Amino acid sequence: MESVSSTDSFLQSKVHPGSSIWSLVRGGFVDSNNRMTYNWLFECHGFWHNALLMTASLLFVLYLVSQARRSLLKLSHGGRSYIMMSYYVSLWLVSLLNLTWCCLQSWECARGKEVAWNVLSLLTTTGMLFLEVSLVAFLFQGNYASGLEALTRTFMISGLVVCLDLLLKAVYLFGFGIPLFIDNEENPLKIKWGLWVIHRLLLTAVYGCIIFMYNSRWMERLPARPAFYKYVIIMFIINATAVFACGLTGNGASFGMWLYGATIVCYHAFYLPLLYATFLADFFQEEDLDLENTYYSEMKYASFSVADWE
Repeated sequence: MESVSSTDSFLQSKVHPGSSIWSLVRGGFVDSNNRMTYNWLFECHGFWHNALLMTASLLFVLYLVSQARRSLLKLSHGGRSYIMMSYYVSLWLVSLLNLTWCCLQSWECARGKEVAWNVLSLLTTTGMLFLEVSLVAFLFQGNYASGLEALTRTFMISGLVVCLDLLLKAVYLFGFGIPLFIDNEENPLKIKWGLWVIHRLLLTAVYGCIIFMYNSRWMERLPARPAFYKYVIIMFIINATAVFACGLTGNGASFGMWLYGATIVCYHAFYLPLLYATFLADFFQEEDLDLENTYYSEMKYASFSVADWE
């Protein structure tokens, strides 16, 4: 006993009682840093959910970093598109914001972080919606979307839509106190899921309209490129699935919550890479400055055109 007591006194003299080592020696308490890491990786949604989001968003940001020098040289070349310059800068900002959101998933379930999580989620989803609406606005302008005038028109449409969306969500969050971005399977709020149904339904309708145009006599009004068509189909499927999931969740079905979570993971993990591959990748990789002929040739080869191309 004397030996134990002397050892205890020695540790007290060498280690501050408030330190993690002293806590482990005296009571076996879990180290606060280890607990924080555990919560960050495993709590709330689980390891695979958090790991997929963090890995996908980090890899995309690292890819942007690796391509940054080449991309900036391409953009700084004389006569480049205002739309591409603005979209590239916006993509960088939203990608960093999305990476932050993906890395802080534990905030959704942490006490005292409810407001911070809702604000971060609101900013992140607003930024991603801005990119999404901007691309749709560009699509609807068709083959004549170029120059400063098209940029102004595109960003005016996007800004108006996003501001209305942001205002409505802010009213729900801070006016009515409805936690839009905190999902509670035990107590689903119908008013919250009703809003998400309307939000996703509008996006689904827009993408459905574009698909209809691609398969009608108005096809020539849209950019002549199959990659845009594939992008629209993917986004239509994601949003239609989200509408179905929100409807199920609002009626208390637990499967709906799981399905909605799956669409959120897919959106935050893969939407920005999809957008880059659809809208920017060829611009940075193509050495020929005149891409329009390349796009029309691709359309012709893929049999997306009418009979007479000449």
